[in-house]
Amino acid sequence: MSSSIRTTVHESLPYVDAEPTAAERAAAESLIAAEASSSSPPPESSSTPATLPPVYTPTFTPLITSELNRISAKEPLTGIDLTRYEASSPPSSPNPNSPSNTTLSSLQTSLSRAYTSSTYLSSRQTHLHLLDTYGKNQWLVGNWQLEAEVQALERELAETKREIDVVNIQRRRVQDEVGGELKGLDETWKRGVSRVLETEVVYVRLRCVIGGVGGYGMVLGG
Repeated sequence: MSSSIRTTVHESLPYVDAEPTAAERAAAESLIAAEASSSSPPPESSSTPATLPPVYTPTFTPLITSELNRISAKEPLTGIDLTRYEASSPPSSPNPNSPSNTTLSSLQTSLSRAYTSSTYLSSRQTHLHLLDTYGKNQWLVGNWQLEAEVQALERELAETKREIDVVNIQRRRVQDEVGGELKGLDETWKRGVSRVLETEVVYVRLRCVIGGVGGYGMVLGG
């Protein structure tokens, strides 16, 4: 540890200070609660601290709202006609009694659906062929990349834990080295405060005696 103990500020001295008793802990917690209640009063009719921002309420467009309602009601999706992507059956034989315009329109609709279905099924067959050829390798490569990332994170975690252990060891060593000095300084400070109080008492007593207030001085002396 390169920094000196005189220039390092520790928030706590766990290896020097004694563990507080139950009474001391309760007194400290009561003081903390009193300070917290006086500085930031709890909000009315709410268990959320006043320092936190209000809860965010999302807003959606009518289209998104209707879609969310459909999902919550577990209704099927009807916005897209999926039948156009299915293999269409061949059109039935035209009715000789039907008008020619109706027959032509029906055939054009069937032909358009057949084109759409053929394009979709051809593209799907191509994708399935590519997936069968390269999908396994891509899956293995993806797993290898994820495994490499996990190993890197594990190494980083282990290194961070090691650094934390080193810091704790250094802190304990430094506190053990200066523990006796700190305790000596604490005792010296207590003795100094006691002597200052004794000096103040003697000063007041002498002042009373010199000022002629013997009764007050006798009270202090008794």
